[in-house]
Amino acid sequence: MKLLTTLSSAALLLLSPFAFAHDHKGDGKAQTIVEIAASNPDFSTLVAAVKAAGLVDTLNSAGPFTVFAPTNDAFAKLPAGTLESLLKPENKDQLTAILTYHVVAGSVKAADVVKLDTAKTVQGTDVDITVDGSSVKVDAANVVKTDIVAGNGVIHVIDSVILPN
Repeated sequence: MKLLTTLSSAALLLLSPFAFAHDHKGDGKAQTIVEIAASNPDFSTLVAAVKAAGLVDTLNSAGPFTVFAPTNDAFAKLPAGTLESLLKPENKDQLTAILTYHVVAGSVKAADVVKLDTAKTVQGTDVDITVDGSSVKVDAANVVKTDIVAGNGVIHVIDSVILPN
């Protein structure tokens, strides 16, 4: 019964204006993860970080990928100067490690995420997944929107930047 309640709650999170990838280019292809993020002003910091890390081509590739995408407000929670420091060319490896910690290989939708305790990230270590009633956490970040479907995967929006150990 608890699983049904959790799945029902997760299904409610699916009702978002970004729930499906749209063909905004008019070429018959669904947008990629990067294209969806770039079209949403709430992800401008994430897009800038992806560009600085040189991950645009990777996240535009066939994938599929699942991205736990922090919003601009999530990045603003980092200690002062952290983001600016990470965006410097000499810190590209550290930025890449942090960003790839937000990515899981494969397309893992909300109904599947709630069945997991951990997920292996592209960075190489696991993120913890916790389900408590209708709330889902990835490490300490709350999942605030789910199943934004792209042509090459899925985006779940989180309210904090998660950091690998």
